[in-house]
Amino acid sequence: MAAVRRPVCSGRPRRDRLRGGHVRTVRVTGAEFDVRDEGEGDAVLLVAGGGASGRVWDLHQVPALRAAGFRVLTFDRRPLRNTQAAPDPRTAAVELLYVLAELDLPRCRAVGVSAGAEVVQELMLARPGLVTGAVLMATRGRGDLSGRAMADAERELAAAGVRLPPRYAAWQRAVLNLSPATWRREDELLDWLDLFEAAERAGTAPVPVPADGEPADRLAALGRVTVPVLVLGFEHDLIVPPWLCREVAAALPSARYAEIADCGHYGYLERPAEVNSALLEFLTGAP
Repeated sequence: MAAVRRPVCSGRPRRDRLRGGHVRTVRVTGAEFDVRDEGEGDAVLLVAGGGASGRVWDLHQVPALRAAGFRVLTFDRRPLRNTQAAPDPRTAAVELLYVLAELDLPRCRAVGVSAGAEVVQELMLARPGLVTGAVLMATRGRGDLSGRAMADAERELAAAGVRLPPRYAAWQRAVLNLSPATWRREDELLDWLDLFEAAERAGTAPVPVPADGEPADRLAALGRVTVPVLVLGFEHDLIVPPWLCREVAAALPSARYAEIADCGHYGYLERPAEVNSALLEFLTGAP
């Protein structure tokens, strides 16, 4: 794992004109984090999936958490070098530890999705006591054939320097991330396709290149995590199938598993009411 030193920049606080929250920029070796901090109460850190902006939480999860009386922290990570390579979960967790120390946040609840959920898992392992309760959505604790095949394909595509046409890239993204239930609702599907295509044309939907090597098997290590955890699987998830989520829940001593029906990898966006209900029920009961 690459070494990560303490931040060299303590941050530049400013107002977020769009949401009224505070934004602070913290630099660690190789990356800058723009952290948005809003609301009061117990802190909840939201960690998005690989390549996704922290603003992906704004439409549904941030308003629900703020309305429930939580302080909400989201962030965007910007590499300081011209690279598409995503940090592995343990490296990303070490970076976040320094960011949270710079923010003087000794304890928080944490919510992660996909690669972000794997980062939350590593936070709990690296610094016991920091995360007092966690929600892990679409997570995994080991590599699998499907994940390896997708990672190999994405690395090969990046190495070839190929950029898919926006309309095709939007269709592919919809196929991989949305559920059959959404595909049956054509008006809703059209909205998703338009959104994905617009993001592709604007260049705001980069696909991070997966880190080289086989993901480590962390299931045994997760047995050391003793805080309450809710693991959420999404019924039609092709990226992280629900059985991988159930493995994580089984490995965690104080976890329970729940599955959200009729959604794919973007379940927290496809079924926000159901996801938020499970999220808030758990977080309001966690210490």
